[in-house]
Amino acid sequence: MRSAAEAIKPATGRLADPLDQVDYRLAQTTEQKDEIYRLRYRAYLREGAIRPSAQERVVDAYDEAPNAWVFGVFVQGELCSSIRITLVTPELRSAPTVEVFGDVLHPKLDKGMVFIDSTRFVADPEKARNYPELPYVTVRLGSTAGVHFNADYGLAPVRPEHMAFYRRVFLHETWSEPRLYPGLVKPVGLMAAHLPAVRERVLARYPFLRSSAFERRMLFERGDGQSLPDALVRPFERASIVPSS
Repeated sequence: MRSAAEAIKPATGRLADPLDQVDYRLAQTTEQKDEIYRLRYRAYLREGAIRPSAQERVVDAYDEAPNAWVFGVFVQGELCSSIRITLVTPELRSAPTVEVFGDVLHPKLDKGMVFIDSTRFVADPEKARNYPELPYVTVRLGSTAGVHFNADYGLAPVRPEHMAFYRRVFLHETWSEPRLYPGLVKPVGLMAAHLPAVRERVLARYPFLRSSAFERRMLFERGDGQSLPDALVRPFERASIVPSS
């Protein structure tokens, strides 16, 4: 493996390969989850998105949902960011963004659509300054899940000041004006991207967002799949016809 100095382009200070030093880790143990909950607290507090609390952690019931994956993104062995990926199907609608924007999303679920709901995207402020690609490699997990589950849309509850990033990078469109999100003091709007329509355009601009079938299985399959709720089996079956990309 190349050293950090070798991976950085001197002229730009940016990584030659943004994924070169990155390790995605699914939070499974109590210690792993607690580290992420504390990172959320530090990041949200610094942004003024939450009020101080004695627990110094941000956690909710969706973190333990069977259709959710909470990832830590490690750079050179250090936790730098985190994101929660929730698979939403017509049969299994339990998801944080559906709770807030149900009037927008339930009619689409009634039509059989499948969503990838990306929430709790946080980054360590100090480490993010040293690694400008961190937002891209973190949100990449949502687009990777979209391919794996052959989802129709990727969802993102986004604060107004961050909407331009999602519109520019991932070609998201706005589905709803900002609303208050449980536990946060700043409202978020609902953004979404029709994944089959935008995927190749996004990959053409950011090739490192591309994933292999092997990587997707390692990230999102749980054992032999038998532990998944029946409502999650259909997306796996849909995904079996998706070519590697």
